[in-house]
This record gives sequence, structure tokens and C-alpha cells, in this order.
Amino acid sequence: MPAATLIFAIGNESRGDDALGPLLLRELASWLKDGGREKGEGLLEQFELIEEFQLQIEHAMDIKDRKRVFFIDAGMDTPSPFHFYRLQASDQPVLYSHALSPAALLNVYVQFYKESPPDAYVLCIKGETFELGELLSGNACENLALALTFAKQCLLEAESSAWNITSSRRNNL
Repeated sequence: MPAATLIFAIGNESRGDDALGPLLLRELASWLKDGGREKGEGLLEQFELIEEFQLQIEHAMDIKDRKRVFFIDAGMDTPSPFHFYRLQASDQPVLYSHALSPAALLNVYVQFYKESPPDAYVLCIKGETFELGELLSGNACENLALALTFAKQCLLEAESSAWNITSSRRNNL
């Protein structure tokens, strides 16, 4: 049986702030291996973590039999420091290509499995520089720290009503 929560981190470390998703995922992995500190042992088994440059149609299979999916990515037009929201499957036709948005991936899931996808959420962290060879910007480092605190709290509350989010949420810590 797969872990109840799947966490996808999307990004490319060689493109400046596009590394925010993978960097946050690695911090979460380390924290989960430590038992989530506040929660105690056994927290890691509740989550599966996947790091990718981009989402592809094959990732629909990773979503199967999950309670929830958590997508982490960086965004240039994202409100600072981050934006967290519940995701719905897009009703737009999916143009099968090498890269999909999280909403398009949920749509692939619906088309393939003929069932509703699990609850899905996006944590998009504000980035500024996405050029090849750029380093992480100073503002992105600050945003990453705030997003990490927020994400840890979300994971600790994964089984509670805190995940029944219907509207956007920004850094409400």
C-alpha cells in the first residue's frame, strides 16, 4: 500500500530559484527522517517524496491510491513569500507533451483511471531568477525558510481538517 501522502517537488537546480522545490523537499525529507521532531517516530512512513525536473503523464500512476498529493514548485509571478492552494483537475484538454502542470496531471489521472483524483495541493514559492547557471537569490532563500516552516506544519496536520482548504492561503503562520 502506498504512503497516504505523495509529495512532488518540481524544479531544476541549475536554474537559480527553480531549485526551490527540490531544496524544500530535501529539507522535508531530512526533517521526516528525524521523526518530524514535534511528532515523534513513524512520520516518514506516511509520506512518499518524489523530485522531478517536470511532471509527465506517467506520474498519474504515482498518484493512484493516495489520500492527498502535495506539489511544491517555484513561481516567478507567485505572491511573496509563497502561495498555498487546493488544486482541481483542469477541464482543459491535455496536450500530451513532455511537461504538464499539476492540474493537467490530475486531468490525466481522471482520464486514465475514470475516477476522481485524490485531494491535491500546491505550494508555490516565490522566485526571482530562473536563468541557467544562476544561484539561488537572497529573497528566494528567505521565502524557502518561510515555506519550510509552513510545509512542516501542513505535514504534521495532514490527517486533520487543516487540509480541507477551499481558498488560497499565504503565509498565515
